[in-house]
Amino acid sequence: MELHQESNQALNTITSYGDGFVAVNLERHEGSVIVMPESLKPWPVASFDALSPEHFDALVQAAPEVVIFGSGAKLRFPHPRLTAALAKQRIGVETMDFGAACRTYNILMSEGRRVAAALLIEA
Repeated sequence: MELHQESNQALNTITSYGDGFVAVNLERHEGSVIVMPESLKPWPVASFDALSPEHFDALVQAAPEVVIFGSGAKLRFPHPRLTAALAKQRIGVETMDFGAACRTYNILMSEGRRVAAALLIEA
């Protein structure tokens, strides 16, 4: 799906997504990523079953208000032990399918919220 909206070019906006990819500021990524308004980095996880607490712990230092976890093509909730470090720091975690996570990230980012999208793209 291609998304169109006016945005601040200095901020990371999800411009399209589909099976096996997400485009941020028109740049296509085919592996899991963590997208924040001012940063973008690979997220070294290849499948839902491979998720570990360390994958979510990587988000604690960035200190977002909320993490939008895009669980892939279908909605799957991570075990609470995986996101415990975020909860301990009072960082909210919302789980959505991939498309909903991309759209929600854009809305929250455009509102000036400190949001992180942890987008799982399974190989």
